[in-house]
Amino acid sequence: MPFMDKAFGSLTAIPPTRKAAARAAFVDVKESARAVLAECFKQFGIDSVVISGHAADRLAKEKFEACVVKLSPAAEKVMEAARSSPSNSRMIIYGLGGSAQDAMRYSRFGINAIFHEPVERTTALKLVRATQMLVVHEFRRYVRVPVITEVSVTAANSRRFTATSKELSSGGMSMKSAEEMGVGTLLEVSFALLTLPRIWVKGVVCWKSKNTFGVRFDPNDDRRLRLKEWVDAYLES
Repeated sequence: MPFMDKAFGSLTAIPPTRKAAARAAFVDVKESARAVLAECFKQFGIDSVVISGHAADRLAKEKFEACVVKLSPAAEKVMEAARSSPSNSRMIIYGLGGSAQDAMRYSRFGINAIFHEPVERTTALKLVRATQMLVVHEFRRYVRVPVITEVSVTAANSRRFTATSKELSSGGMSMKSAEEMGVGTLLEVSFALLTLPRIWVKGVVCWKSKNTFGVRFDPNDDRRLRLKEWVDAYLES
């Protein structure tokens, strides 16, 4: 045994492999907002990378887990490059500035969330905390996908209106609307998501708060299975 101890003692210890940190690209983000957002992401082990030029080219070729992009006319080219890139097609995209309605202009690119300006640390940290599991690919603890897209809603009384999605899963979704919705209201929602063509799903309002309500999809509506496949693919990519 002394020989064994000596032999093993002479081996050089192999250092544990350090998992590469997730990276968030900052595109057209001013210094004041950049400092706050970088600090918020860093708390969850997410490094920030400032891209000052040729952002579309870098997002088309270089892998990032997230991107913060100023919602301006130039943002469309950046998001299009990311979504058409094999390595970044499922990245988490945060819009900077504007409102949910402003984000609707880019809904076909699947913006996941918005940092409002001026950026406040408390609010920004709350948003990063709510979405960081998706950024670092810890999906087992996160079954909801934050995404902003237009939703057409038809209530049982044939009332029609448009809402904005907040989060969705294979079993339901939450959305924002000025329309008053009561718990238990039956409805049908219709929306499209990135690679998912427009679908229609029946559901029921299961909770509500100010300008926000949640819908639980009808388990007997087989059309929701297409959404389940999309969510599963999103989380596995």
